[in-house]
Amino acid sequence: MNNIVVIDGQGGRLGSKLVEGIRKACPQAHILAIGTNSIATERMMNSGCATHLATGENAVIVACRTADIIVGPFGIATADAMMGEISPAMANAVASSAAYRVLIPMNLCNTYVAGVAKGSAAILDDALEHIRAMVNGEQNGK
Repeated sequence: MNNIVVIDGQGGRLGSKLVEGIRKACPQAHILAIGTNSIATERMMNSGCATHLATGENAVIVACRTADIIVGPFGIATADAMMGEISPAMANAVASSAAYRVLIPMNLCNTYVAGVAKGSAAILDDALEHIRAMVNGEQNGK
């Protein structure tokens, strides 16, 4: 499981942190960072940790076909989330992909995820550890 797709929108802050964290935890992974807009893509590019970069709806749809792991905020699997940046086609591509999904819960965009403290670093750490275990084939990653 080395083909990891990171999807983010808005300002790309979460995506940038994910790309950096995945690169540190899984140096051998192929990381494709996709921004729903050029600002998000640029922020992930500036991390210097992605193998490849892309932007937009079609990039999300195509990448979800071959991804082993899809990572991003919970909204990437919800149509019209992230202030409308996630189209129904993008959400469907994420939700119907055969890839394993690691979705970061966030209380944004008129969605409340029970049990989630807004901005909790522990959630990001947990997601990165789970991805590291999966890439390394460890049992707790599945």
